[in-house]
Amino acid sequence: MTAASKQTQTAIDRDEHASRRRRLMEQMAPESIAIVSAAPERTRSRDTEYPYRQDSDFLYLTGFQEPHAVLVLVPGREHGETVLFCRERDPDRELWDGFMVGPDGAVADYGVDDAFPVSDIDDILPGLIEGRSRVYYSIGRDSAFDSRVMEWVNSIRARVRSGAKPPGEFVALEHTLHDMRLYKSAAELRVMEQAGRISADAHCQAMRRARPGLREYQLEAELLYRFLDQGASAPAYPTIVASGSHGCVLHYTENQGMLADGDLVLIDAGCEYNGYAADITRTFPANGRFTAEQKAVYEIVLAAQKAAIEKVTPENHWNQPHEAAVEVLSQGLLDLGILTGSLEEVVEQGHYRDFFMHRTGHWLGMDVHDVGDYRIGGAWRVLEPGMVMTIEPGLYIPPGKTGVEARWQGIAVRIEDDVVVTRSGYRNLTPDVPKEIADIEALMADE
Repeated sequence: MTAASKQTQTAIDRDEHASRRRRLMEQMAPESIAIVSAAPERTRSRDTEYPYRQDSDFLYLTGFQEPHAVLVLVPGREHGETVLFCRERDPDRELWDGFMVGPDGAVADYGVDDAFPVSDIDDILPGLIEGRSRVYYSIGRDSAFDSRVMEWVNSIRARVRSGAKPPGEFVALEHTLHDMRLYKSAAELRVMEQAGRISADAHCQAMRRARPGLREYQLEAELLYRFLDQGASAPAYPTIVASGSHGCVLHYTENQGMLADGDLVLIDAGCEYNGYAADITRTFPANGRFTAEQKAVYEIVLAAQKAAIEKVTPENHWNQPHEAAVEVLSQGLLDLGILTGSLEEVVEQGHYRDFFMHRTGHWLGMDVHDVGDYRIGGAWRVLEPGMVMTIEPGLYIPPGKTGVEARWQGIAVRIEDDVVVTRSGYRNLTPDVPKEIADIEALMADE
């Protein structure tokens, strides 16, 4: 099966996008309208643009990948509730920039009810807004588009004496839409599993390729090749290939260092596939064999990850996996003599934070740090089926750390997998890359 055919089989189809739009409109107040804009193009330097990536909310509701587009949802509109403004087809422009869908294609291929040229939006959209009591819109994400929305509303306000009825309230669209995005459908999980498989394969290839003397960016190149070769569009986030003490820098992305004999290599990398992210971290020895000290730290982190994953189950709350990881990591630091005192003191007073300074995970979906509230009404959110989260404990012992024996210094370990909450517990979406020490060493020995 080719990468292209696998991609086709694991895409979100137009019926699911239409279902999402219907569900959103069902939750909107009567006599309201929702406006969602596509992501703007961004200049990289002079006349060179960054590779275009659609706004996740817009993509979630439409599947439409072009810039200069606006989705409008108008519940109860007689001539169709879903309206898309997009670029008209232009053969001369397409010669330079590629195929454009156009309004007719938007209706035919994306299932919207009505579509207009985006160049006509100033003439048409105020008429759709007029008479609606509420506007659902995400203010503050695009200041230029914010200004245009206010211009449309103000053009209605200017005609109040002539009987025009402007909206009286703006409602944050993300409160409803982001809660929808938090719960993944079966189709979304299939896409995310494929993103996980591609990313796991890339991690395995990086382990096989690793050896002292390579540069970090050479392993990054292996990852990127495997991502794109199997149908992914891009890395889901800047790739971290951190050897030796570079692993103690949590967001290290320079990837310029050389792998040294005796160093660990920490790789945090995942692909984006059909709009969804994978997020995997593995730590392994550059020369293929863990030292005794590296094994000791690694086993603590692995035990912490396993303990945290076991807490991913319905009715547990968001923070319980983190609490489980913290307890295991803290006890491990005590066992190694890196910390002293009682387990209760280390946890309650936060002494472990010198070596584990981040959370154990985050929501995952279309964005690598995906949307969704972690607390509701001041309490940690209860886990429910369909939620996807990362589990990524770590220990980071930087060189020169005061009060820590030299043999532990410079060791950094993080292990991360992507986990979906199921009705009975959890399912690991990224199981295909080894994390047991014996399995890692065996893979690296099998060239």
